[in-house]
Order: sequence, then structure tokens, then C-alpha cells
Amino acid sequence: MVAGASWGAPMERMRVPPAREGSWEDVLHRAGGEHGLLVFSGPEEEELLEQRDHRAIGVVYDPGSDHYSNYVPTLLSRRYDAFLYLDETRALRPLHPPWNGEPEEPETFPSGE
Repeated sequence: MVAGASWGAPMERMRVPPAREGSWEDVLHRAGGEHGLLVFSGPEEEELLEQRDHRAIGVVYDPGSDHYSNYVPTLLSRRYDAFLYLDETRALRPLHPPWNGEPEEPETFPSGE
């Protein structure tokens, strides 16, 4: 993944460790599918109403604290209308290089005009 170690830090590629045991990411990984789409349409998804930890990674990330600070309690079918699960991904490549250390994007982003 691509993130910064702190707010305002330069972006860098980071390896995400395996999911915490019992989390939604762990359960879906153990289910054996490489990917899947869960669409929630009503109360019939009772098994998905079980609260589990769900990894929440943003633009700031510390892989060393992943197992104790990046999870939120989640009722999956109440948080999302649909959930796309990808078992393995690769870090994004920025469309544009970082802006010379400027803390904010240029006023003309994303058009460049």
C-alpha cells in the first residue's frame, strides 16, 4: 500500500501484515476466495450482523502498530450497502509525483490548469 508514516510525511510503499485473527479480513481470507462481492439487501444476512474487528487503513499508516491500532468494531452489513473483498492487492502508483514537499496539493489539482 502507499501511505505516510505521519501527517505530512512523504508517501511510501508499505507492506500490510496479515489480518488480525477473527477480524473480517481474516474470516474472508480463511473462507478461501481470492475476491468476492457481498451485497446487503436486508435482515436475512444475520450471520453478517456479528460484530468483528475490521481493519481501517488511511493515508497515515504504521505497520508496526497494525494489530492494535488499525481496527474498528464493525457490523459489516450495517456499515456498508456492499463490500468488495480482495484477498491480495498491490500498492498504487501515483498518477503525479509528489508536489515538491508542499504540504497541500496545488490549487489546480487535478486538472493542472
